[in-house]
Amino acid sequence: MATDVIIATTLKKHHDQLLADWLKRLRIVATDGKKARIAPQELDAQAEEFLRLLTGFAASGNPDDRSSESFRSLQAFLQGISRSRVQQGFDSGETATFIFSFKQPLFAALRTETGKDAGALAEAIWSATKLLDELGLITINTYQRAREDVINRQQQEMLELSTPVVKLWEGVLALPMIGTLDSARTQIVMESLLQKIVETGSEIAIIDITGVPTVDTLVAQHLLKTVTAIRLMGADCIISGVRPQIAQTIVHLGVDLQGVTTKANLADALALALKRTGATVSG
Repeated sequence: MATDVIIATTLKKHHDQLLADWLKRLRIVATDGKKARIAPQELDAQAEEFLRLLTGFAASGNPDDRSSESFRSLQAFLQGISRSRVQQGFDSGETATFIFSFKQPLFAALRTETGKDAGALAEAIWSATKLLDELGLITINTYQRAREDVINRQQQEMLELSTPVVKLWEGVLALPMIGTLDSARTQIVMESLLQKIVETGSEIAIIDITGVPTVDTLVAQHLLKTVTAIRLMGADCIISGVRPQIAQTIVHLGVDLQGVTTKANLADALALALKRTGATVSG
């Protein structure tokens, strides 16, 4: 009997026992010792569906064809499983275990099916190992890509949250900067600030760098780019929070801030902005 036929026959004939033995292993991985990270019903359904798809692929008669509909369905299912595991808090090893934990129940079933034919058993186990290893790699690769997407999205959200544009007065916006100002953050700063200028019709934008720990040549260049973009939108810009150390650093670096209004603190910058807009504050 051909190896692929042995595997297909074993999967179909020993379906119930395979599923029961496999689920015992999966349920151990699916818990963290305190509570399940996936509902038992969902895990059972996933295992049942995988076994159905795997049996269909094994019975297709061409186990080396990766372009077949049966293999593409199996691959798409595993990719969906991997992406859901990211959201459920599994790590990559636990995610791959969904596949790798199926090896021992399958090998035991193959041993039963082949009986005393050691050669057939060895070939069947080798073929099954190659297939399950390939499917395991699909889950790991998909998990890593999905995890990277989550991290990138979280970083983007954190950048947006760390660059809030605040309306201080009619026609006056402020952007308090905290942390390092790099290229990615500069882009978000400019997009957020310019969009707010358009929405509010503000005339003056205050960039407060009190929370920026250091200012080097790169940071200074990013600030100048932001100032230039603000001016192109028809608004003026004031940079506040220029401490003595930062002023000395800027001079030492030879960065040209001529034409850029700077103030030592946000209060002074706001007072100047109100004066420029003609606003008056009565006590």
